[in-house]
Amino acid sequence: MNDQMHVHATAVALDDMGVLITGTSGRGKSSLALQLMALGCQLIADDQTILTRRGDVLWASAPETIKGLIEARGVGILKAKTTEAEIVLVINLDQTETERLPQSRKLELLGLYRQSLNKVDNPAWPAAILQYLKGARQEPT
Repeated sequence: MNDQMHVHATAVALDDMGVLITGTSGRGKSSLALQLMALGCQLIADDQTILTRRGDVLWASAPETIKGLIEARGVGILKAKTTEAEIVLVINLDQTETERLPQSRKLELLGLYRQSLNKVDNPAWPAAILQYLKGARQEPT
């Protein structure tokens, strides 16, 4: 099965693990991506991401028209090296997490389910996302 969709989202990757950052305009998708890039992630796409289902893999790439570009508010459009990767985590910036240790959430995209986290108002949050990619998450008991 090979399905494809364009989503209003930004995506970055650590090695071969991609994070899809969703949210309405102005929620901070590019800002979070830039923070993650400063911690070692690589840009996949900013603002518009192509998702492709290849079997059980949800692959993310950039449309050619914006490939290698990311917006930094107050600075301008910046150039960045890009990659493609499998989406393993979705960040929802439209919802703020209220639980200290939230239950696991999953989001369906193209018939595949991926782990999902809501926005956290904490300066260490980008580092926590990076650690999530490096070591996964201990589920609450």
